[in-house]
This record gives sequence, structure tokens and C-alpha cells, in this order.
Amino acid sequence: MPASDAPRTARAQLAALADAVERRRRSEPGVTPSFGPLIDLPVAPGSRPAAVLILFGVLDATPSGRPAADTAVSRDLDVLLLARAATLRSHPGQVAFPGGRVDPGDDGPIAAALREAQEETGLDPSGVEVLGALETIPLAFSRHLVTPVLGWWRHPSRVRVVDEGESAAVFRAPVADLLNPANRGVTVLRDGAREMRGPAFSVGEGPGAHLVWGFTAMVLDVLFDRLGWTEPWDATREMPLELPPDR
Repeated sequence: MPASDAPRTARAQLAALADAVERRRRSEPGVTPSFGPLIDLPVAPGSRPAAVLILFGVLDATPSGRPAADTAVSRDLDVLLLARAATLRSHPGQVAFPGGRVDPGDDGPIAAALREAQEETGLDPSGVEVLGALETIPLAFSRHLVTPVLGWWRHPSRVRVVDEGESAAVFRAPVADLLNPANRGVTVLRDGAREMRGPAFSVGEGPGAHLVWGFTAMVLDVLFDRLGWTEPWDATREMPLELPPDR
């Protein structure tokens, strides 16, 4: 595939995934859930609706240094992420998709995801092509029902940290780097005899390096699998996880 065709192919695959979710909502037979076991997680009482924007596109001039195995993933295909401020009470320091709670004034999860992304990263929502809302995922720990909204950055705009009290960094991660088996592993949380393992991705190098874990990593892991982009990686490799002192 010519490199110039790769972004169109990636967008088409993402759009097809969003369309499959919409057909499943209409109860059409034979449609596989996008997020499989994630949508069957327990729902905590009093959970509130939330939404995140998973925004892909050819976003900047800093491509990955390696080719991905799937030719649809060009070196300049990115996904928008942010690092939450270390001072936040909820998920401090974690890498996340832009997003937050669905407010009463929002016209559903898509509007909420775009609003929150604009407030957190300064992006221009008019440049975002919304491909569709994916299945809602329950997060019992934070008492939220999160709807991921899949988007393609048709006309990229400048992004930045808008509120330092909310975010420590806003960055665009090359998808080929996330898929690199050398950047993949698992995090392990131990609580007595109980052990919780989840996928993780390392992003960047040096002072600008980030570890993507938790909800964001689980969503990316399943999403890459469904798109057929995943490359074989070592699920026994543990990646160091630094938690805040009060954890």
C-alpha cells in the first residue's frame, strides 16, 4: 500500500468499527462487541455518565521511528492523549483520553467528549470528524459509565495544556510506537493475596516519557485488537508502576 493511502485506510477501518457498534445498538445479528469483556464489568450503584474522545489522525510532523506491521498504520498516525495533573484526587498523574462527565447541558456523550476535549486541550471541535460512539464501559472504581467517542482529526488544530490544575501534559502519541512490542507490557497491582494485571504502553523517552495503564491502556489494547493492528507482545513483562504515596 502506498504510504499516502495509509491514513485513508486507517480512517476507513475506524469508521467501520464505529458503524459495527451502531448496528449492534440496533440489535442486528452477528455483530461482535468492540470492547468484549470490558462492557460486562460490574456497574457501581450511582454511576454517572461520562465520555472520552479517542482522536486519531495525521496530527503532527513527528512520526514514529519504526514502521508498524499493519500497513494501515503509517508512521505519522497519532492518537491524542493527556497526562492528568499529579495534584488531582482522581487518577493523579495517569495518562488519559480527553474527556469527563456528561453535564446536564450536553446533548449526549458525543457533545460531552468534544466539549471536554476543547476545555482540556484547546482543540477546535470543528476540525474533528466524529465517527461514532462506541459501547459504554462501566468503571466501578470511579462510579462512571464511560462512552468512548471515536474521532478522526480532519483539520488538526494546536493543542496544549489549558488548565495546569487539570493536566500536566497534552501530547500526540504515534500509534506505531504504541504497537511496538518493545513498548508493551503489563502493570501489576497487588493488594494482599489479590493481584490485578492490565496492559500497559510506554510512550516517549527521557523526561517526556509516560506510562499508559489502567482504563486508557485497556481501551487501546482492545481497540487495536479489533482493528487488527496488534503486534505480538510479551504479556508476562511487568512494567514498573509508580503510584502516589497515599495509595
